[in-house]
Amino acid sequence: MATESQKAEIKVLDDNLKIFSGSSNAALADAVCEYLGIEVGHARIERFPDGERFIRVEDDVRGRDCFVMQSTCKPVDEHLVGLLIYLDCLRRASARRITAVIPYFGYARQDRKDEGRVPITAKLVANLIVTAGADRVLAVDLHAPQLQGFFDIPVDHLTGELVLSRYFRDKQIANLAVVSPDVGNMKTAAMYAAHLGGELAIVHKKRVSGSEVEASEIIGDVQGRNVLMCDDIIATAGTICSAAKLVERLGAEKIYVGATHGVFAAEALERLADAPIDEIVVTDTIPLSDEAKKVKNIKVLSAADMLGEAIRRIHKDESVSSLFNGSD
Repeated sequence: MATESQKAEIKVLDDNLKIFSGSSNAALADAVCEYLGIEVGHARIERFPDGERFIRVEDDVRGRDCFVMQSTCKPVDEHLVGLLIYLDCLRRASARRITAVIPYFGYARQDRKDEGRVPITAKLVANLIVTAGADRVLAVDLHAPQLQGFFDIPVDHLTGELVLSRYFRDKQIANLAVVSPDVGNMKTAAMYAAHLGGELAIVHKKRVSGSEVEASEIIGDVQGRNVLMCDDIIATAGTICSAAKLVERLGAEKIYVGATHGVFAAEALERLADAPIDEIVVTDTIPLSDEAKKVKNIKVLSAADMLGEAIRRIHKDESVSSLFNGSD
């Protein structure tokens, strides 16, 4: 939680700081505002009879520092358009600065042309957000850090590792091995291993299809160890489940999984239910579906304090990067 002095600072500047919530994750926006000790901005979100979205901001935002919170999660296009309309609304209402707070950034995987005649949708979406009126972006665990360069405005990039590491450190998991479920996630796994004090191992996988992967071998030792596998996202869960089966086969004891974004698309929940995983921990950057809530070993941690502190620092023109190195 914010300290009393920080809350006092925010209260003094309350009239200049406005946080608005899109329709994707109102509970997270409420929790962020609770951390900061302010109210969520008032707005009316409706639909015309033909289905078009209408947003009217009911607070005076002229000359104020405004933040719009919206995850572009399922239904992705609907939430993306909602964010764009919100940004345009605030721009035309003469807000001094508009920050798009995007806890989960959809379309992030389409970040290059890996074959002919395909779009780079991540760049397209970045352009749309800037054109709609955003002066700044605050995001959590973009699928690839280089996506920050797709925006022609400042980007503050947070990582769910701040939230997840604290949880797993408090569990005091003995004889820990931190396993990267694929080579591309090695840097993230190394970060967790450094913070939690575990040994590092890496799974080598090969993709069978767009939604199916096969973990074939591992670099490192997991026999007799408790394993933690961390990733930025669980989408179809093919990678994480295949890796979990491999480390179990190689003699791992308990298996924990941590991810920032619990997308849980397609057959992910069925795969996770069949996988030898003791606990799956995600953050609330994406609200849990009713089906996911039925899976007993899924635990949700809140990213509200991390986002709230980042918003406070942006509003006060303080360092956001120091959240990660403890220099503040």
